[in-house]
Amino acid sequence: MDLTERQLNILKAIVKDYIETAEAVGSRTISKKYNLGISAATIRNEMSDLEEMGYLIQPHTSAGRIPTKKGYVLYVDNLMGNNELEDHEKEILQKCIENNFKKVDDMIEELSKLLSSLTNYTTIAVYDNYAESNTIKYIQLVSLSPNKILLIIVSENGEIKSQEFVTFEELSQAKLNVISSNLSSKLAGKKIRDLDSDMIEYIKYEIGEYSEIVDDLVDLLNEVSSNSDYKIALNGATNIFNYPEFNDMVKAKSFLNMLEERENVAKIIGAKGIQKDNLNIVIGDSDDNLSTDLSIITATYNVQENLQGKISFIGPTRMDYSKVYSILNYMSLLLDGK
Repeated sequence: MDLTERQLNILKAIVKDYIETAEAVGSRTISKKYNLGISAATIRNEMSDLEEMGYLIQPHTSAGRIPTKKGYVLYVDNLMGNNELEDHEKEILQKCIENNFKKVDDMIEELSKLLSSLTNYTTIAVYDNYAESNTIKYIQLVSLSPNKILLIIVSENGEIKSQEFVTFEELSQAKLNVISSNLSSKLAGKKIRDLDSDMIEYIKYEIGEYSEIVDDLVDLLNEVSSNSDYKIALNGATNIFNYPEFNDMVKAKSFLNMLEERENVAKIIGAKGIQKDNLNIVIGDSDDNLSTDLSIITATYNVQENLQGKISFIGPTRMDYSKVYSILNYMSLLLDGK
């Protein structure tokens, strides 16, 4: 069922008010604070309908309503605007990037600190030198025994990664050399993470009778890629204590424990959510190791020609999505202009 314009305006007002106050929102509050041109009684009826449709929930009897995950998703997808940043916010972002642009490590660290300070959320900045550490120079397969092979991947910066695996078919070193030559000619100069299904099928076709080995190789290539070195800048981890939802020490401790594990950090940053421009927005999803009380907004950006990274904001589900969206859009404009 599609919502009417009036219902959308009421939902937007409730989400905005709840983000600001962390208190359940009543019909009188909406009537007084937002010029919707309708009575409190009409707003109350519409709120009841929105609750039945799953966009709102009433936490306590006789209390106002708060948004559900479904309500936040609709807000982010269709109702959220791009707020204009204040001049001083633009200025400090610009200075941070300009002063540190030639020192990438410093810039990532300083941006993470600055963005955490501007928003009062936890920020995680991750970057990985794709061109150097994940660009293939050549691949070599070495026979260790009739059914055991060593995969060696040499990257453009001279880094060597290797992994053993077992095959059902016995392959001589001569055959492995043919496969190695084919793989190197097709993959040299390409980034591991850029391999797509069309390229994989083409390589399998070229190799012909040895094509079954490619699937194992692709899995290993992806594993090598995921284990490659990347740097993380984490700031504002204790900011979560500023939000009443996390006055519960069990919740707060669980949040801090989640951030301690490098694998958990990588997983929540990589979780799939709502795609909006270059942003990925995940709203309270326990399936991705993220508490249902948390949301995460992640932007992918290019710092330099060969350097790509991500920056994420983690906060309560009532985080100010519009504010973060505006900051990340402006930051992307600054970086793209470099």
